[in-house]
Amino acid sequence: MGRNSVHRLKKAPRHSDLAQVVLVENEDQLFDRVEAAGAEALVLVLDGVQDPHNLGACLRTAAGAGVTAVIAPRKGACGLTQTARAISCGGADVVPFLQVRNLASAIRQFKEMGIRFIGTSDRGAESLYQTDLTGPLGLVLGSEGWGLRKQTGDLCDHLVQIPMLSKVECLNVSVSTGVCLYEVVRQRGII
Repeated sequence: MGRNSVHRLKKAPRHSDLAQVVLVENEDQLFDRVEAAGAEALVLVLDGVQDPHNLGACLRTAAGAGVTAVIAPRKGACGLTQTARAISCGGADVVPFLQVRNLASAIRQFKEMGIRFIGTSDRGAESLYQTDLTGPLGLVLGSEGWGLRKQTGDLCDHLVQIPMLSKVECLNVSVSTGVCLYEVVRQRGII
């Protein structure tokens, strides 16, 4: 390429340049947004995800699956860092993400709004694929190290497992998020 042709090249748009930024600044706005989604409400709860790469990957998948909002606790979890935002490839700009002071309280309030919560855990009695994932729903996934906390799991209406076909015990939280969210999408007949 000649020297003049370099000046004609445009900088490729970043993923975040292509998305309309969706902000939720407090819990009232979060609850209003979920209530407005009605029967299509889909909340992703990340209980203690600490790696910004995992958070970013979860937000990217949440955007692709049409999640209404993503919540996480303020304490013991990664916030929306520059790394998480970059890894999300625009997902952080499309799906509202809010860290809440009291995760248990937020889940209880969502349940009062008619949201049913499904948690992933090795304590789950049934397979993800045997569970009805239609209607207003919250999916709860645990941290990279210890999984779903018992207190959070106890708030869920059902605990499910993702079937593993080998001796590997579990999937990475961002992979589990993708598996679960796209099973919701499949069951809702969106694809």
